[in-house]
Amino acid sequence: METRRTTVRDVRRANRASLLTDLFHGGLQSRQQLAASTALSQASVSNLIGEMIEEGLVEEAGLIGSDGGRPRVLLRIKPTFRYVVGADVAETRVLVELYDLSMSRLAAATLDHDDDPAQVAARLLEGLAKVVEEAGVAPGDVLGFGVGVPGVVEVDGGVVDSQSTGWDAVPLGRMLRAGTDVPIFVENGAKTHGQAEMWFGAGRGARHAVIIMIGTGVGAAVVMDGRSYRGANSNAGEWGHTTLIYNGDECRCGARGCLEAYIGADRIGARLAAALGEPYTPDLLPRTLAQDDPAAAEVFQQTAGYLGAGIADLINLFSPERIVIGGDTGTAFATRFLPEIRQAAARHALRRPYAATSIEVCQLGRDAVAMGAATLPIARLLADGGLPEPPAEPVIAFTPRQRARR
Repeated sequence: METRRTTVRDVRRANRASLLTDLFHGGLQSRQQLAASTALSQASVSNLIGEMIEEGLVEEAGLIGSDGGRPRVLLRIKPTFRYVVGADVAETRVLVELYDLSMSRLAAATLDHDDDPAQVAARLLEGLAKVVEEAGVAPGDVLGFGVGVPGVVEVDGGVVDSQSTGWDAVPLGRMLRAGTDVPIFVENGAKTHGQAEMWFGAGRGARHAVIIMIGTGVGAAVVMDGRSYRGANSNAGEWGHTTLIYNGDECRCGARGCLEAYIGADRIGARLAAALGEPYTPDLLPRTLAQDDPAAAEVFQQTAGYLGAGIADLINLFSPERIVIGGDTGTAFATRFLPEIRQAAARHALRRPYAATSIEVCQLGRDAVAMGAATLPIARLLADGGLPEPPAEPVIAFTPRQRARR
Protein backbone atom coordinates (compact mmCIF):
# COMPACT_ATOMS: atom_id res chain seq x y z
CA MET A 1 0.00 0.00 0.00
CA GLU A 2 1.39 3.36 -1.03
CA THR A 3 2.11 5.74 1.86
CA ARG A 4 0.93 9.30 1.37
CA ARG A 5 3.78 11.80 1.61
CA THR A 6 3.46 14.91 3.73
CA THR A 7 3.34 18.02 1.57
CA VAL A 8 4.12 21.68 2.28
CA ARG A 9 0.36 22.29 2.23
CA ASP A 10 -0.11 19.61 4.90
CA VAL A 11 2.48 21.28 7.14
CA ARG A 12 0.89 24.70 6.61
CA ARG A 13 -2.54 23.29 7.47
CA ALA A 14 -1.19 21.63 10.63
CA ASN A 15 0.55 24.83 11.75
CA ARG A 16 -2.59 26.91 11.17
CA ALA A 17 -4.60 24.30 13.05
CA SER A 18 -2.26 24.53 16.01
CA LEU A 19 -2.51 28.33 16.13
CA LEU A 20 -6.30 28.36 15.79
CA THR A 21 -6.71 25.68 18.44
CA ASP A 22 -4.58 27.64 20.90
CA LEU A 23 -6.54 30.82 20.20
CA PHE A 24 -9.91 29.12 20.56
CA HIS A 25 -9.14 27.26 23.78
CA GLY A 26 -6.64 29.68 25.28
CA GLY A 27 -8.38 32.99 24.64
CA LEU A 28 -6.60 36.25 23.90
CA GLN A 29 -2.90 35.71 23.17
CA SER A 30 -0.03 37.61 21.59
CA ARG A 31 2.08 36.35 18.72
CA GLN A 32 4.91 35.74 21.19
CA GLN A 33 2.67 33.62 23.42
CA LEU A 34 1.48 31.61 20.43
CA ALA A 35 5.03 30.94 19.34
CA ALA A 36 5.84 29.59 22.81
CA SER A 37 2.72 27.41 23.10
CA THR A 38 2.88 25.94 19.59
CA ALA A 39 6.68 25.63 19.25
CA LEU A 40 6.49 27.51 15.95
CA SER A 41 9.07 30.13 15.03
CA GLN A 42 8.15 33.80 15.42
CA ALA A 43 8.41 34.23 11.64
CA SER A 44 5.99 31.34 10.99
CA VAL A 45 3.52 32.67 13.53
CA SER A 46 3.65 36.17 12.03
CA ASN A 47 3.17 34.89 8.48
CA LEU A 48 0.30 32.55 9.30
CA ILE A 49 -1.47 35.01 11.59
CA GLY A 50 -1.12 37.64 8.86
CA GLU A 51 -2.84 35.28 6.40
CA MET A 52 -5.70 34.59 8.79
CA ILE A 53 -6.19 38.29 9.58
CA GLU A 54 -6.48 39.00 5.85
CA GLU A 55 -9.05 36.20 5.56
CA GLY A 56 -11.09 37.69 8.41
CA LEU A 57 -10.66 34.56 10.53
CA VAL A 58 -8.42 36.17 13.19
CA GLU A 59 -8.48 39.75 14.49
CA GLU A 60 -6.44 41.99 16.77
CA ALA A 61 -8.32 42.65 20.00
CA GLY A 62 -6.29 44.84 22.35
CA LEU A 63 -2.83 45.31 23.82
CA ILE A 64 -0.88 43.86 26.71
CA GLY A 65 2.14 45.47 28.35
CA SER A 66 5.59 43.89 28.10
CA ASP A 67 8.67 44.22 30.26
CA GLY A 68 10.48 47.29 29.01
CA GLY A 69 9.27 46.98 25.43
CA ARG A 70 6.37 47.95 23.25
CA PRO A 71 2.93 46.65 24.19
CA ARG A 72 2.07 43.37 22.50
CA VAL A 73 -1.00 42.99 20.32
CA LEU A 74 -3.53 40.42 21.51
CA LEU A 75 -5.25 38.15 18.98
CA ARG A 76 -8.44 36.11 18.89
CA ILE A 77 -10.57 34.18 16.45
CA LYS A 78 -13.03 36.74 15.07
CA PRO A 79 -16.40 35.86 16.66
CA THR A 80 -18.42 36.94 13.61
CA PHE A 81 -16.26 35.20 10.99
CA ARG A 82 -18.85 32.44 10.87
CA TYR A 83 -21.68 31.08 13.02
CA VAL A 84 -22.59 27.60 14.22
CA VAL A 85 -25.88 25.96 15.13
CA GLY A 86 -26.39 23.06 17.53
CA ALA A 87 -29.45 20.98 18.36
CA ASP A 88 -30.50 18.65 21.16
CA VAL A 89 -33.05 16.03 20.12
CA ALA A 90 -34.77 15.03 23.38
CA GLU A 91 -37.71 12.72 24.01
CA THR A 92 -40.47 15.14 23.02
CA ARG A 93 -38.78 18.32 21.80
CA VAL A 94 -35.82 19.69 19.93
CA LEU A 95 -33.74 22.60 21.20
CA VAL A 96 -31.87 24.53 18.47
CA GLU A 97 -29.31 27.23 19.33
CA LEU A 98 -27.12 29.54 17.24
CA TYR A 99 -23.69 30.71 18.44
CA ASP A 100 -20.90 32.91 17.15
CA LEU A 101 -17.32 31.64 17.26
CA SER A 102 -16.82 32.97 20.80
CA MET A 103 -19.67 30.60 21.80
CA SER A 104 -22.00 33.46 22.67
CA ARG A 105 -25.57 32.25 22.15
CA LEU A 106 -27.40 34.58 19.78
CA ALA A 107 -30.70 32.76 19.21
CA ALA A 108 -32.64 29.70 20.38
CA ALA A 109 -35.81 27.83 19.43
CA THR A 110 -37.67 24.93 21.07
CA LEU A 111 -40.10 22.80 19.04
CA ASP A 112 -42.19 19.78 20.03
CA HIS A 113 -42.18 16.45 18.17
CA ASP A 114 -43.77 12.99 18.48
CA ASP A 115 -40.54 11.01 17.89
CA ASP A 116 -41.35 10.23 14.25
CA PRO A 117 -38.04 10.58 12.34
CA ALA A 118 -39.57 12.58 9.48
CA GLN A 119 -41.18 14.98 11.94
CA VAL A 120 -37.94 15.32 13.94
CA ALA A 121 -36.03 16.17 10.75
CA ALA A 122 -38.70 18.74 9.80
CA ARG A 123 -38.56 20.31 13.27
CA LEU A 124 -34.77 20.50 13.13
CA LEU A 125 -34.85 22.28 9.78
CA GLU A 126 -37.59 24.58 11.05
CA GLY A 127 -35.50 25.37 14.12
CA LEU A 128 -32.44 26.04 11.98
CA ALA A 129 -34.39 28.52 9.86
CA LYS A 130 -35.83 30.21 12.96
CA VAL A 131 -32.53 30.81 14.75
CA VAL A 132 -30.81 32.01 11.56
CA GLU A 133 -33.63 34.51 11.02
CA GLU A 134 -33.74 35.58 14.67
CA ALA A 135 -29.98 36.24 14.75
CA GLY A 136 -30.05 38.06 11.41
CA VAL A 137 -27.38 35.77 9.98
CA ALA A 138 -26.98 34.88 6.31
CA PRO A 139 -27.37 31.09 5.82
CA GLY A 140 -24.09 31.09 3.87
CA ASP A 141 -22.30 32.33 6.98
CA VAL A 142 -23.33 29.27 9.02
CA LEU A 143 -20.31 27.01 9.33
CA GLY A 144 -22.37 23.95 10.18
CA PHE A 145 -25.40 22.48 11.97
CA GLY A 146 -24.54 19.90 14.64
CA VAL A 147 -27.30 17.62 15.93
CA GLY A 148 -27.11 15.53 19.12
CA VAL A 149 -29.46 12.53 19.13
CA PRO A 150 -30.14 9.49 21.34
CA GLY A 151 -28.76 6.17 20.15
CA VAL A 152 -25.87 4.85 18.12
CA VAL A 153 -24.76 7.14 15.29
CA GLU A 154 -22.84 6.18 12.17
CA VAL A 155 -21.13 9.54 11.91
CA ASP A 156 -19.98 9.19 8.29
CA GLY A 157 -23.56 9.23 7.02
CA GLY A 158 -25.52 10.44 10.03
CA VAL A 159 -27.44 7.16 10.34
CA VAL A 160 -29.11 6.68 13.73
CA ASP A 161 -30.09 3.44 15.53
CA SER A 162 -31.93 3.67 18.84
CA GLN A 163 -33.65 0.61 20.28
CA SER A 164 -35.13 2.66 23.11
CA THR A 165 -36.95 5.06 20.77
CA GLY A 166 -37.59 2.63 17.91
CA TRP A 167 -35.30 4.30 15.38
CA ASP A 168 -33.82 1.65 13.09
CA ALA A 169 -31.11 2.84 10.67
CA VAL A 170 -32.74 6.28 10.28
CA PRO A 171 -30.74 8.30 7.69
CA LEU A 172 -31.12 11.54 9.63
CA GLY A 173 -28.06 13.16 8.05
CA ARG A 174 -29.39 12.57 4.53
CA MET A 175 -32.86 13.79 5.54
CA LEU A 176 -31.44 17.05 6.87
CA ARG A 177 -29.09 17.61 3.92
CA ALA A 178 -32.08 17.36 1.57
CA GLY A 179 -33.55 20.46 3.21
CA THR A 180 -30.56 22.78 3.62
CA ASP A 181 -27.19 23.68 2.13
CA VAL A 182 -25.72 24.17 5.63
CA PRO A 183 -23.18 21.38 6.38
CA ILE A 184 -24.73 18.76 8.69
CA PHE A 185 -23.00 16.92 11.56
CA VAL A 186 -24.92 14.20 13.46
CA GLU A 187 -23.59 12.71 16.69
CA ASN A 188 -24.77 10.87 19.81
CA GLY A 189 -26.13 13.39 22.33
CA ALA A 190 -24.14 12.03 25.27
CA LYS A 191 -20.96 12.58 23.26
CA THR A 192 -21.88 16.16 22.32
CA HIS A 193 -22.75 16.79 25.97
CA GLY A 194 -19.34 15.38 26.88
CA GLN A 195 -17.55 17.59 24.38
CA ALA A 196 -19.24 20.70 25.78
CA GLU A 197 -18.27 19.83 29.36
CA MET A 198 -14.71 18.99 28.31
CA TRP A 199 -14.27 22.23 26.35
CA PHE A 200 -16.13 24.68 28.57
CA GLY A 201 -17.34 22.99 31.76
CA ALA A 202 -16.46 20.61 34.59
CA GLY A 203 -14.25 18.38 32.44
CA ARG A 204 -11.93 21.14 31.28
CA GLY A 205 -8.26 20.34 31.81
CA ALA A 206 -8.73 16.57 32.20
CA ARG A 207 -7.25 14.10 29.72
CA HIS A 208 -8.94 10.97 31.08
CA ALA A 209 -12.60 11.50 31.97
CA VAL A 210 -16.10 10.11 31.68
CA ILE A 211 -19.01 12.53 31.27
CA ILE A 212 -22.30 10.84 32.11
CA MET A 213 -25.73 12.07 31.08
CA ILE A 214 -28.86 11.01 32.96
CA GLY A 215 -32.35 11.90 31.80
CA THR A 216 -35.02 9.50 30.61
CA GLY A 217 -32.10 7.76 28.92
CA VAL A 218 -28.63 7.20 30.34
CA GLY A 219 -25.36 7.50 28.40
CA ALA A 220 -21.72 8.45 28.72
CA ALA A 221 -18.86 10.00 26.79
CA VAL A 222 -15.52 8.33 27.48
CA VAL A 223 -12.39 10.43 27.00
CA MET A 224 -9.05 8.62 26.86
CA ASP A 225 -5.82 10.60 26.60
CA GLY A 226 -7.72 13.65 25.44
CA ARG A 227 -9.78 12.00 22.71
CA SER A 228 -13.21 10.44 22.54
CA TYR A 229 -13.24 6.66 22.72
CA ARG A 230 -15.81 5.54 20.13
CA GLY A 231 -15.20 1.80 19.82
CA ALA A 232 -15.28 -0.23 16.61
CA ASN A 233 -18.82 0.81 15.64
CA SER A 234 -19.10 4.26 17.26
CA ASN A 235 -21.33 2.94 20.04
CA ALA A 236 -18.90 2.99 22.98
CA GLY A 237 -20.41 4.82 25.94
CA GLU A 238 -23.80 3.03 26.11
CA TRP A 239 -23.27 2.88 29.87
CA GLY A 240 -27.00 2.92 30.58
CA HIS A 241 -27.30 -0.51 28.96
CA THR A 242 -24.68 -2.24 31.06
CA THR A 243 -26.23 -4.82 33.41
CA LEU A 244 -26.71 -3.69 36.99
CA ILE A 245 -28.93 -6.58 38.18
CA TYR A 246 -29.05 -9.95 36.44
CA ASN A 247 -32.58 -10.62 35.13
CA GLY A 248 -33.76 -7.43 36.82
CA ASP A 249 -36.32 -4.85 35.72
CA GLU A 250 -37.05 -4.60 32.01
CA CYS A 251 -35.34 -1.71 30.24
CA ARG A 252 -36.70 0.36 27.34
CA CYS A 253 -34.15 -1.39 25.10
CA GLY A 254 -35.82 -4.77 25.74
CA ALA A 255 -33.09 -6.26 27.94
CA ARG A 256 -33.45 -6.80 31.69
CA GLY A 257 -31.47 -5.32 34.55
CA CYS A 258 -29.89 -2.40 32.65
CA LEU A 259 -28.60 0.50 34.72
CA GLU A 260 -31.03 2.80 32.87
CA ALA A 261 -33.92 0.74 34.26
CA TYR A 262 -32.92 1.90 37.75
CA ILE A 263 -31.56 5.44 37.37
CA GLY A 264 -33.47 6.78 34.34
CA ALA A 265 -35.77 9.68 35.22
CA ASP A 266 -39.00 7.76 34.58
CA ARG A 267 -37.87 4.80 36.69
CA ILE A 268 -36.89 6.97 39.66
CA GLY A 269 -40.24 8.76 39.29
CA ALA A 270 -42.15 5.47 39.23
CA ARG A 271 -40.46 4.30 42.47
CA LEU A 272 -41.22 7.67 44.06
CA ALA A 273 -44.90 7.44 43.05
CA ALA A 274 -45.17 3.98 44.62
CA ALA A 275 -43.43 5.09 47.82
CA LEU A 276 -45.52 8.26 48.16
CA GLY A 277 -48.80 6.64 47.13
CA GLU A 278 -49.58 9.16 44.40
CA PRO A 279 -49.83 9.03 40.60
CA TYR A 280 -46.64 9.43 38.58
CA THR A 281 -46.30 12.74 36.75
CA PRO A 282 -43.19 14.10 34.98
CA ASP A 283 -42.78 16.83 37.61
CA LEU A 284 -42.78 14.37 40.54
CA LEU A 285 -39.01 13.86 40.65
CA PRO A 286 -37.93 17.54 40.51
CA ARG A 287 -40.71 18.49 42.94
CA THR A 288 -39.77 15.78 45.43
CA LEU A 289 -36.06 16.63 45.25
CA ALA A 290 -36.93 20.02 46.75
CA GLN A 291 -38.76 18.45 49.71
CA ASP A 292 -37.81 16.33 52.75
CA ASP A 293 -40.18 13.38 52.71
CA PRO A 294 -38.98 10.24 54.59
CA ALA A 295 -40.54 7.91 52.01
CA ALA A 296 -38.82 9.78 49.19
CA ALA A 297 -35.53 9.79 51.11
CA GLU A 298 -35.44 5.99 51.02
CA VAL A 299 -35.94 5.99 47.24
CA PHE A 300 -33.22 8.60 46.81
CA GLN A 301 -30.79 6.66 49.00
CA GLN A 302 -31.41 3.55 46.90
CA THR A 303 -30.94 5.55 43.68
CA ALA A 304 -27.66 7.00 44.94
CA GLY A 305 -26.52 3.42 45.57
CA TYR A 306 -27.43 2.32 42.05
CA LEU A 307 -25.71 5.36 40.52
CA GLY A 308 -22.62 4.93 42.71
CA ALA A 309 -22.33 1.27 41.71
CA GLY A 310 -22.55 2.23 38.04
CA ILE A 311 -19.89 4.90 38.51
CA ALA A 312 -17.67 2.36 40.27
CA ASP A 313 -17.83 0.19 37.15
CA LEU A 314 -16.60 3.16 35.09
CA ILE A 315 -13.77 3.77 37.55
CA ASN A 316 -12.68 0.13 37.51
CA LEU A 317 -12.88 -0.10 33.71
CA PHE A 318 -11.33 3.21 32.64
CA SER A 319 -9.48 4.64 35.66
CA PRO A 320 -10.45 8.23 34.76
CA GLU A 321 -9.11 11.25 36.60
CA ARG A 322 -12.58 12.81 36.56
CA ILE A 323 -16.21 11.72 36.29
CA VAL A 324 -18.78 14.44 35.59
CA ILE A 325 -22.48 13.80 36.26
CA GLY A 326 -24.82 15.69 33.90
CA GLY A 327 -28.16 15.63 32.14
CA ASP A 328 -31.32 17.18 33.61
CA THR A 329 -31.95 14.37 36.09
CA GLY A 330 -28.30 13.64 36.79
CA THR A 331 -27.49 17.27 37.54
CA ALA A 332 -30.49 17.80 39.83
CA PHE A 333 -29.93 14.53 41.68
CA ALA A 334 -26.16 14.86 42.05
CA THR A 335 -26.40 18.47 43.20
CA ARG A 336 -28.31 17.24 46.26
CA PHE A 337 -26.86 13.76 46.78
CA LEU A 338 -23.24 13.98 45.62
CA PRO A 339 -21.78 12.83 48.99
CA GLU A 340 -24.02 9.75 48.98
CA ILE A 341 -23.09 8.97 45.35
CA ARG A 342 -19.38 9.25 46.19
CA GLN A 343 -19.80 6.98 49.21
CA ALA A 344 -21.59 4.34 47.13
CA ALA A 345 -18.92 4.52 44.42
CA ALA A 346 -16.20 4.12 47.04
CA ARG A 347 -17.88 0.96 48.39
CA HIS A 348 -17.92 -0.70 44.96
CA ALA A 349 -14.77 0.58 43.24
CA LEU A 350 -11.21 -0.63 43.72
CA ARG A 351 -9.52 1.62 46.28
CA ARG A 352 -6.55 2.85 44.25
CA PRO A 353 -8.39 3.97 41.06
CA TYR A 354 -11.21 5.44 43.19
CA ALA A 355 -8.71 7.52 45.17
CA ALA A 356 -7.36 8.97 41.91
CA THR A 357 -10.81 9.90 40.53
CA SER A 358 -12.86 12.99 41.34
CA ILE A 359 -16.64 12.87 40.91
CA GLU A 360 -18.17 16.23 40.00
CA VAL A 361 -21.45 17.79 38.83
CA CYS A 362 -21.65 19.27 35.33
CA GLN A 363 -21.54 23.05 34.94
CA LEU A 364 -23.37 23.77 31.68
CA GLY A 365 -26.96 22.77 32.44
CA ARG A 366 -29.71 22.25 29.87
CA ASP A 367 -27.76 23.75 26.97
CA ALA A 368 -24.91 21.24 27.11
CA VAL A 369 -26.05 18.84 24.35
CA ALA A 370 -26.92 21.62 21.89
CA MET A 371 -23.76 23.58 22.75
CA GLY A 372 -21.62 20.48 22.26
CA ALA A 373 -23.34 19.77 18.95
CA ALA A 374 -22.53 23.32 17.83
CA THR A 375 -18.84 22.64 18.50
CA LEU A 376 -18.72 19.84 15.91
CA PRO A 377 -18.28 22.23 12.94
CA ILE A 378 -15.88 24.30 15.07
CA ALA A 379 -13.74 21.22 15.73
CA ARG A 380 -13.62 20.64 11.97
CA LEU A 381 -12.63 24.28 11.38
CA LEU A 382 -9.82 24.02 13.92
CA ALA A 383 -8.58 20.68 12.57
CA ASP A 384 -8.52 22.05 9.03
CA GLY A 385 -6.69 25.22 10.06
CA GLY A 386 -9.55 27.29 8.65
CA LEU A 387 -8.75 26.14 5.12
CA PRO A 388 -11.46 24.90 2.74
CA GLU A 389 -12.07 21.19 3.04
CA PRO A 390 -14.65 18.76 1.59
CA PRO A 391 -17.51 17.83 4.00
CA ALA A 392 -16.27 15.35 6.56
CA GLU A 393 -17.48 13.49 9.63
CA PRO A 394 -17.76 15.23 13.02
CA VAL A 395 -14.53 15.68 14.93
CA ILE A 396 -14.67 14.83 18.63
CA ALA A 397 -11.41 16.20 19.98
CA PHE A 398 -11.78 16.99 23.66
CA THR A 399 -8.24 18.26 24.21
CA PRO A 400 -7.14 18.84 20.62
CA ARG A 401 -3.89 20.71 21.14
CA GLN A 402 -1.13 19.29 18.96
CA ARG A 403 2.49 20.19 18.63
CA ALA A 404 2.96 21.84 15.27
CA ARG A 405 5.89 21.35 12.98
CA ARG A 406 8.43 24.09 12.57
